Amino acid sequence: MSKPSDATAEPASLSLLPVGPEVDPTPRPLPARVPHRGAAVTLEPLGLRHAEELWQAVQGADDSWAYMGYGPFPDPAAFRRFLGGFATTHDPIAWAVRPHISGRALGWLTLMEIQPAHAAIELGNIWFSPRMQRSRAATEAMFLLMRHAMDDLGYRRLVWKCNALNAPSRRAAARLGFVPEGEHRAHLVVKGRRRDTAWFSILEDEWPSRRDAIAAWLAEENFDHRGIARRSLRQGQA
Repeated sequence: MSKPSDATAEPASLSLLPVGPEVDPTPRPLPARVPHRGAAVTLEPLGLRHAEELWQAVQGADDSWAYMGYGPFPDPAAFRRFLGGFATTHDPIAWAVRPHISGRALGWLTLMEIQPAHAAIELGNIWFSPRMQRSRAATEAMFLLMRHAMDDLGYRRLVWKCNALNAPSRRAAARLGFVPEGEHRAHLVVKGRRRDTAWFSILEDEWPSRRDAIAAWLAEENFDHRGIARRSLRQGQA
């Protein structure tokens, strides 16, 4: 007489299938609208109080909107309406960027596509005034949110994505240590045009080396008396 089958036993055939490594399934906390202060820049939860300074920052920067889903803005009223809505969304969550050297808000960036159950989050919607681009303050602004997401909140996957034609954004992703994952073809329609999207990520086991390289680049001793970096961040990650 055969023995009764054990209903709880895993079928032998299934036990041979690859299923991926186990991870901590605990949902990660949501980011909060709180300030983040660095050595060269402060991030402030975006609000209408930033409208006047940011309106001044966007003047003469029409080319900077080429790959954004919004902008340019025809007048202060239109910009204020945009900012009022953008500043109150829960995803993305936006911060104004205030470099200490100028004392004025010169851009914004967000944490977005927030997936607490999957421990995945994206750094995106980044707009910096031309005055701030490729500066120490710009790098530190991004680093503050990267570190907050990975170290403070414990996310496992940090995403960067951009229009596949956006060469400066792709270079910025590489500089910060994001790993290319390929492209989603015809992913979106933005301003009436097809957008292919390039994807990049940093995973939790990759993050410590990226964090240390960026922190070393941002250190005071890496800058001369003119505020120019002595070595590149890409070299720091080599």
